[in-house]
Amino acid sequence: MPDAPTAEVVFATADALPERVGRPDRPLVAMPFIDAGAAKRSAVQIARRAGMPVTVLCIHDAQRRGFIAVANAAFRRSDALLFAYVAQDAFAGRGWLAHGVRALERESGGLLAFHDGKWGGKLAAFGMVRTEWARGNYAGDLFHPGYRSHYADAELTVLSMAAGALRFDPAALLVEVDWDKEASAVSAEDRALYARRAQGGFDGRVGDPALRGLFG
Repeated sequence: MPDAPTAEVVFATADALPERVGRPDRPLVAMPFIDAGAAKRSAVQIARRAGMPVTVLCIHDAQRRGFIAVANAAFRRSDALLFAYVAQDAFAGRGWLAHGVRALERESGGLLAFHDGKWGGKLAAFGMVRTEWARGNYAGDLFHPGYRSHYADAELTVLSMAAGALRFDPAALLVEVDWDKEASAVSAEDRALYARRAQGGFDGRVGDPALRGLFG
């Protein structure tokens, strides 16, 4: 495999993703975006502060397919052993990715919740998966494909909790800089889907009522 930069930022469109993305020798960070300026600022900043080799793949969602569909498309094409998902307004602390990788590799974790300044590791709003673990959850997708914008991260988090595979390190700092976040409404359709799936134990995979009751 030819040498690659220590940190690289790559732009693509959701309608024309390459057949394969990422490399097995470094994590792949997928960033679906709508605002190209915001995505470029964020991608350069998080790449510079990764603390290790990384590829940041910025994917323009011109057709408004939604974050979940775009992230799933990238994940299905990924050759990376570790795959992270972030938004166009992410802001990283120094060494965020290196800290995250070390935490995820402790006792073979499946999902890392980055320290996003809101959930404190209880929900992987921005997260990173071990590809081998995640591909067994949804027939090759990263997230359940029924969601469009919300709750897919909550379901993935609950699955990882049930499997004892959730990891967290507060030094793996990756926050969302969204000034209107607290006033934004979540998708009613996604909320309803989550409630139905939680009631059924997420396809029978989560038996603990306390876990099924999270994030509802």
